[in-house]
Amino acid sequence: MISTVVWGTGNVGRAAIRAVHAHPALRLTAVLVHDRAKVGRDAGELAGMEARLGVPATDGIEAVLGAGPRAVVYAASGDTRPDDALADACRAIRAGAVVVTSALYPLYDPVGAPPEFRDPVLAAVAAGGGSLFVSGVDPGWANDVLPLLVSGLGSTVDAIRCQEIFDYSTYEQEESVRHLIGMGHPMEYEPLMLAPSVPAMVWGGQLRLMARALGIELDDIDETVERRPLSATVRTRTMGTFTAGTQGAVRLEVRGIVGGEPRLVIEHITRIHPSCAPDWPAPPDGGDGAHRVVIEGRPRISVTVEASDEGENRSAGGNATAAGRLVNAIDWLAAAGPGLYDALDVPLRPAAGGLGRKQR
Repeated sequence: MISTVVWGTGNVGRAAIRAVHAHPALRLTAVLVHDRAKVGRDAGELAGMEARLGVPATDGIEAVLGAGPRAVVYAASGDTRPDDALADACRAIRAGAVVVTSALYPLYDPVGAPPEFRDPVLAAVAAGGGSLFVSGVDPGWANDVLPLLVSGLGSTVDAIRCQEIFDYSTYEQEESVRHLIGMGHPMEYEPLMLAPSVPAMVWGGQLRLMARALGIELDDIDETVERRPLSATVRTRTMGTFTAGTQGAVRLEVRGIVGGEPRLVIEHITRIHPSCAPDWPAPPDGGDGAHRVVIEGRPRISVTVEASDEGENRSAGGNATAAGRLVNAIDWLAAAGPGLYDALDVPLRPAAGGLGRKQR
């Protein structure tokens, strides 16, 4: 079995622990945490599982990597610490591990990635014989392999739109929701994730990846951002109060331009409460979130995917599928050998162990 470490126990890390434990080819050997309060706690407890897994969390990075794990799921955040996340991933690659992560969005498309991100990874691969695969947490499959798969079902394609429609009211990542995205801040506050050029930097790699697969050249990548205030104060179960007049919803598009027209679009419509921006698209059937791919062409095709997880934290389903895409790629990557891989390299895998499999 492939010895596997999960590094980080947030929304993605919890899902990754469960996915690694369920995978018949993987064995969870360690869980790395930054929070001292989590050290010594059982991985199953941290992942919200009923079973205890006999793997206590540790902050001993050197000891864990020194033991030579075959794979590392790097689930720590890279939003506000991209240099540290890159250094962590390269450290694991130099230790010979297959590393899968959603933290390094500049490497969604390694071909077009900035050299300051790509070159350290290639050096680590050459030095240690490990590998790296990056797929998004939003989740990545909804902005690369799913639209490409669906595009092949028609005769002509005029444009592809990928939508994330998300209600943050049950989410459990307050730092990102309030400060990176700006929910609950005054409308004059400029959140980092919505600052000019940042959306294109984050999601542009996925547009370039799709363009490469489709054999088209993008003339440009641009972005649009619209924000709406809350009309009334709301209180969420996980993140407390959001005051009337503060930011309550965001709609952004990152667009790949071909011949002056937006042909590839990644759109995010996010709210802190369903009452904000009711005229914008909403999840079907009053759900917490959905991912939709719309192929404009002949025929017009629309595919909507909903996922739920973690009981009341239903919106964690997107994180769970993002983690599943990464974890289920590990055995393929281990067999493929050292390298820097992307979503066009790594195939979607059938459910590990077939249907009806009970969790170990």
